[in-house]
Amino acid sequence: MASYILAIDQGTTSSRAIVFDGALRPVASAQQEFTQHFPRSGWVEHDAEEIWESVLTTVRGAIEKAGVTAADISGIGITNQRETTLVWDCESGKPIHNAIVWQDRRTAEFCRTLREDGFEETVTARTGLIVDPYFSATKLRWLLENVDGAREKAEAGKLAFGTIDSWLIWKLTGGTSHVTDATNAARTMLYDIAKGRWSTTIAKKLGVPMEMLPEVKDCAAEFGVTQADLFGAEIPILGVAGDQQAATVGQACFKPGMLKSTYGTGCFALLNTGDQMVRSENRLLTTIAYQLDGKVTYALEGSIFVAGAVVQWLRDGLKIIEAADQTQALAEQSDPEQDVIIVPAFTGLGAPYWNPDCRGAVFGLTRSSGPAEFARAALESVGFQTRDLLEAMQADWSDDARPTLRVDGGMTASDWAMQFLSDILGAPVDRPEVLETTALGAAWLAGYRAGLYPEPEEFAKGWALDRNFAPQMDEATREARYAAWKKAVEATIAAARSV
Repeated sequence: MASYILAIDQGTTSSRAIVFDGALRPVASAQQEFTQHFPRSGWVEHDAEEIWESVLTTVRGAIEKAGVTAADISGIGITNQRETTLVWDCESGKPIHNAIVWQDRRTAEFCRTLREDGFEETVTARTGLIVDPYFSATKLRWLLENVDGAREKAEAGKLAFGTIDSWLIWKLTGGTSHVTDATNAARTMLYDIAKGRWSTTIAKKLGVPMEMLPEVKDCAAEFGVTQADLFGAEIPILGVAGDQQAATVGQACFKPGMLKSTYGTGCFALLNTGDQMVRSENRLLTTIAYQLDGKVTYALEGSIFVAGAVVQWLRDGLKIIEAADQTQALAEQSDPEQDVIIVPAFTGLGAPYWNPDCRGAVFGLTRSSGPAEFARAALESVGFQTRDLLEAMQADWSDDARPTLRVDGGMTASDWAMQFLSDILGAPVDRPEVLETTALGAAWLAGYRAGLYPEPEEFAKGWALDRNFAPQMDEATREARYAAWKKAVEATIAAARSV
């Protein structure tokens, strides 16, 4: 009997594949980075064919390293960068344009027009989202308006829209499955999260033909079967969730009030609100945490566009480090008397500000500011932004003491960054033994559907703590540091208004 699960973790900067055994332990993995395209300021694109090739390569590599065959694999779970938007030709299977990445801000002016028309109220009521370039819908409209012949082909039923999960499933199944799951659908700004269907009202407003949209399924469901010639045998695709929702599952945040934050390219905090669809008064998003057996579990989400990406900027932009793990040592060497603040609004500010026009800014520089101070400020910017999110969540959900924050993602390997996070939040931070909870969540969804892995309650019992970080910073220092951050953000927003 097949007793392995394959997780595909298709992220913003790389694709990974991990083989898990019957006890949900990772056996082997492979990873491959791919090219980031920046055609204009604020524009970010990916070559979807390059992403597909990276997924093929990593899946084959992981299977080979694990010493198993496709016949040994019970199912595939897919988790993906959300909101990234792709349109392809149904006949040729070729994309009509590069994928427009979630970070891309090219539709900011159109979003502003929608808000001025008063349409944001309709969007929020149906989707739980705000009108922002971050989401897929206005990116899709841009493709239809700006690629020659796209609108005519779309209206003739010859084009398909999808987020990256849909694209990968289409390719894996040889074009036989055009599907997505509820969590990815919920991030398009086209999906009615209360009624569980695509919104004809929003699609009509944006000029999106309904025929382009994929079928929406539970997170654990039958999504199709891979072509046998890809990996040596057919493998069913049984689990799909957007990366942040997959991490929520991987962190076993199954109870209302549980909170996780993932630190990858961006930072995303999700608070489980159960069957209650909480409408935020603080510019957070109401979204779907997961959908199992036809039952929706909702969440409040705060989205930060730049977290790990600020460390990549230190490496690739400023070239003051050669590897990300050098930031902790530099931060430890920094001058504590200097209060350098980086507001990493490289592609605008996310929650709770939602300002697409902002750009990055640095405050507090002196003649002696150097790589160490920049490294510390970069790591601290992630903690400050997380506190922005938790302040808003607390106002929307509960005035009680902040719950323990479960963290995951690459940046959480830094003890220094996690201690600062706990300090600036004034709350405990739990880092699990398994940091790659996104892939773990995708694997569990597929294994749960395959009957290989246990029910949610039993799965949650297996969550294991690596380290707890407790606040050590005194209250006066904490509040003074956070007040300085807030002033820096206000100045950054003011500068954007004056341009």
